[in-house]
Amino acid sequence: MLKEIRPAIVLLVALTLITGLVYPLTLTGIAGVIFPYQAHGSLIEKDGKVIGSALIGQVFADDKYFHGRPSATNAPDPKDATKTVDAPYNAINSMGSNLGPTSKALADRLKGDVDTLKKENPSVAVPVDLVTTSGSGLDPEISPEAALFQVPRVAKARGLPIERVRALVSNQIKGRVLGLLGEPRVNVLQLNLALDEVRS
Repeated sequence: MLKEIRPAIVLLVALTLITGLVYPLTLTGIAGVIFPYQAHGSLIEKDGKVIGSALIGQVFADDKYFHGRPSATNAPDPKDATKTVDAPYNAINSMGSNLGPTSKALADRLKGDVDTLKKENPSVAVPVDLVTTSGSGLDPEISPEAALFQVPRVAKARGLPIERVRALVSNQIKGRVLGLLGEPRVNVLQLNLALDEVRS
């Protein structure tokens, strides 16, 4: 029996070392050399200071900035550990809302968000990604339609011509990966940084 257990233990230890240590460290090292920006979190810096990541959305509430998708993430309530509070783009707690299509809470929130956005731009249909959360709750990107929908508000708040802001959005649109995968999109943080540069 010992003759059969010993090789099993040796194999378990060897595979654990290979798949749990050698392989991940090798791939991490290769990724750090070939894709250093992505391997270090796709961090975005401004004036030498990290202000965010291209992979995680942020809250922009000011009318001078483009807004991202709603975020469904939350965190424990500091006053009552048995409850949670909204914590938009909380990367520690990535998740969707888990509210289904028959949820009254979801329907009420969607109606309120749509009504608010219609006041902002009544002549255009509200893009779905401005009122629905992503599966992760951390989505940093919106559709080009969602960005263009916000152009009149941002232009007015900044005192800029609408066409100038519209051109800025057009310059920030990323196409499909390899021309095939995904949908065209706009990274909200990068768009807002480009917007700040126009302002200055």
